Amino acid sequence: MGNFTLLGLRLAVYLLASLFVGLAIREYTRAWVTARLGDPTPRLWGRITLQPRAWFDPFGSGFVPALIALLWAVQLLMLPAAYAKPAPIDPNNLRRHPRDLILASLAGPGASLALGIVAGLLIRTGVLGGDLLLAVVTFAYVNASLCIFHLLPVPGLDGARLVAMLLPPHARELYRNADRYLALFVLVILFVLLTTLFSIVAVFAGAICNAASGVSCLPLLQFPT
Repeated sequence: MGNFTLLGLRLAVYLLASLFVGLAIREYTRAWVTARLGDPTPRLWGRITLQPRAWFDPFGSGFVPALIALLWAVQLLMLPAAYAKPAPIDPNNLRRHPRDLILASLAGPGASLALGIVAGLLIRTGVLGGDLLLAVVTFAYVNASLCIFHLLPVPGLDGARLVAMLLPPHARELYRNADRYLALFVLVILFVLLTTLFSIVAVFAGAICNAASGVSCLPLLQFPT
């Protein structure tokens, strides 16, 4: 069942910090790109900011990360997942459809991917050691995981918006409206489909982290692989 250790406590703290910073930058990038493409919704919702109060969701940005951090504290590896308060995109305001909708949908995952790669490249320099290395590896792995997680075709996540473009109008509307149940979907992912989805996300997130950093990330975090 895992054991509480000082290493586990440090990992939990680094995880929460990585998710917090990663979500803030991801949401800012997503809102900024969407606004630049012609949709004023993010600006009207006050989302073009790094301030947490604009995007913080009690469940997706609070409860879920806290639960995952608790498991990391006893060195039980769970998918680093979190989401912010939904900010709808109005495709009718975008200048070029469907290109702009695709760009807006990929802006968030792209920001997470960029953060993971930058952290990985910092690890490659070889100048990091000790707790600083542990913190940066956590940051790289967490943001790589956020990138893949938000590309899942779950209503409310960026991947669902991309999948919806392929559906007939009525099915597309129903699919998009299901984003109100995002909290329920995340609970199902974490506790019902955990093994299957964790395997998928872990493989891709681990590959990104390993490729960017030039090291095996999970062994550095002292989780079993």
